[in-house]
Amino acid sequence: MTSGNSLAPFGGRQYNNDMKPSLSEYLQQRLDQHRPRRIQQPELAEAGVLVALTDEDDPHLLLTLRSVNLSSHRGEVAFPGGKRDPEDRDIIATALREAHEEVALAAQDVQVLGELDQVVSRFGYLITPVLAVVPPGLDYQPNPAELDAVFMAPLDLFRQPPAEYFERGTTSIPSYRYENFHIWGLTAMMIAEMMNNLWDGNIPFRI
Repeated sequence: MTSGNSLAPFGGRQYNNDMKPSLSEYLQQRLDQHRPRRIQQPELAEAGVLVALTDEDDPHLLLTLRSVNLSSHRGEVAFPGGKRDPEDRDIIATALREAHEEVALAAQDVQVLGELDQVVSRFGYLITPVLAVVPPGLDYQPNPAELDAVFMAPLDLFRQPPAEYFERGTTSIPSYRYENFHIWGLTAMMIAEMMNNLWDGNIPFRI
């Protein structure tokens, strides 16, 4: 944590710690001003992912590395999440359940703020990102049946356009490197869209 009289950047602006909003307050204000995209394709199976940021001056983003033994998205970086079960009361419950199953994140440690823009995966899932804040320093435990790793990437990594893009046809999606992890595909696109909408980013992409 930084000292009490330091300046911390949120949304390209800086606030003295005595007057700036907390991360959760800032994000809630931005969400209240944003109308998330909703995709009307009821034939698609639903999935929810948890976009969890640590509530601190230098926020970090919770990410996972999917097991190489899985049948889909093997070895890829992803948010905790998965397919909605019939027992889930809503897509938020899906994201929280999956985060608990995948990384042992307890629901009581999660402050859900709202939903971000829906996207459709190449496997035909309608994915709803659920934005939340969590305390820093939690002890995450990756489920070995589903994940090879869990890690926290600094939000500052995503504030500027990346040095790399994944290009295929008319598709152009940001691609980030952090330590030994490659963050690309739908996960990178959701991150870039979040940064553009909530932090006034200017990260170009095409899907």
